[in-house]
Amino acid sequence: MKKIVVLTGAGISVESGINTFRDMGGLWEKHKITEVASPEGWRKNRSLVLDFYNQRRKQLLETKPNKAHYLLAKLEEKFDVKIITQNVDDLHERARSSKILHLHGELKKVRSTIDNTIIKDLNGWELKEGDLCEKGSQLRPHIVWFGEEVPMLEQAIKITQTAEIFIVIGTSLNVYPAAGLLSYVKKNCPIYLIDPNEINSTIFFTHIKDKASIGVKKIYEKLIN
Repeated sequence: MKKIVVLTGAGISVESGINTFRDMGGLWEKHKITEVASPEGWRKNRSLVLDFYNQRRKQLLETKPNKAHYLLAKLEEKFDVKIITQNVDDLHERARSSKILHLHGELKKVRSTIDNTIIKDLNGWELKEGDLCEKGSQLRPHIVWFGEEVPMLEQAIKITQTAEIFIVIGTSLNVYPAAGLLSYVKKNCPIYLIDPNEINSTIFFTHIKDKASIGVKKIYEKLIN
């Protein structure tokens, strides 16, 4: 089966009603990035950080995958599809895609603050002060914060290098290190980019200027036919 690698960003989840980091209304605008998405913010005001991600989880429970998520899952009937996502939601999983790598962590998981290998599924949407791992440390959101290393990056590079078709959906290619993955795509591998906005890049790609659901439908029909 032909190998397709898909890199997804916030643009694919917007149609499901998930706000992006830059568009989170009052909840996000009240806080600087460093206050709710950095190790410094965690040390300074743990309860604020916990509440911020609790609210995001609560929102996630009220959303569903959209047509773009489902079509990517349906591509697995004909292709070997691997998804690398910058998103921390679980919409690809709920749409039944089977091979998903989360670059920036997962909203519905938590991890130990003293042992990064202790990662747990969170029951419900709320993580509270005093919720501890088995080693006695406070659990934190399983999210890669600004200033932290991206532990899954090497694995993402290896997956990218296997692509025979590479598809980018809903990301401006300004978010690094994820945007750097394109430099690892094999020389003759076609690259498709689905995003309604103008994209500046030195890498050649076919730009489909549509929102995710429409663009993925076009790609799906092209590949299937």
